[in-house]
Amino acid sequence: MAISFKGKVAIVTGAGAGLGKAYALELAKLGAKVMVNDLGGARDGSGGSSAAAMAVVDEIKKAGGEAIANGASVSDLAGVENMVKETVKAFGTVDILINNAGILRDKSFKKITADDFKAVIDVHLMGSIYCTKAVWPIMDEKGYGRIVMTTSSSGLYGNFGQSNYAAAKLGLVGFMNALKLEGQKKNIHVNAIAPTGATRMTEDLLPPEVLGRLKPELIAPAVLYLCSEQAPTGTIIEAAAGYYAKVQIIEAKGVKLGLNATVEDVAKNWDKITDMNGAAPFNAGPEVVMKILSD
Repeated sequence: MAISFKGKVAIVTGAGAGLGKAYALELAKLGAKVMVNDLGGARDGSGGSSAAAMAVVDEIKKAGGEAIANGASVSDLAGVENMVKETVKAFGTVDILINNAGILRDKSFKKITADDFKAVIDVHLMGSIYCTKAVWPIMDEKGYGRIVMTTSSSGLYGNFGQSNYAAAKLGLVGFMNALKLEGQKKNIHVNAIAPTGATRMTEDLLPPEVLGRLKPELIAPAVLYLCSEQAPTGTIIEAAAGYYAKVQIIEAKGVKLGLNATVEDVAKNWDKITDMNGAAPFNAGPEVVMKILSD
């Protein structure tokens, strides 16, 4: 059955350009009514203009779709709450939230300031929390919701000069893992995308020949699937240049050294402790405790 978003209402943050714009356009093409949110600021989060969001709205409308624009910063809780109210007033509800908005303030940890760290955390992590918190009651009451977090290979695996960004991005995985459990009974599915696309966020990080292959439009198919009725929950998908792969946190089989274990015991058994043969994922933290305490 073809995937359709007819009758669905979506909010896409950071949708004035790049990845967010690609998601918004594709959602609208497949029938969704879209709230296009974008602060319109610089890459580091400074400044602001509604022009970018309005341009995307105009493009959607010219193609026969329905969309409205909003220029709130996702780091502003009151602005986010008002954005959701505007969406409900215009379209009646919210079915889909794509937490895409982000900024960069890359510096080595030795040189980074506390303000640079906090600014990135406020937009990526707290911004996603604010937006999710604002739509959650709507989705909970109606018994349906699809939420996509934006993580990154920088958070999953690390990247030099991006300690602030990496911390925020892996924090979103933890946020997703908790919400996948809390939302399951109400059919609220929460997933994460780890995209690499040619956007203003990456334009000076990668060579032109690589950027040419990293079209934002090639991330959209995975994101839209995670927004669909068929979506899983608690899944991380890596996507770039037509490549798509599930990413999972797994745990080794481990070794039980007993209640009198010493540092010497750990040293002697290090190879067994770190042997990833037979490693497996867990769905929730308590499952790990059950494994540890089982005979």
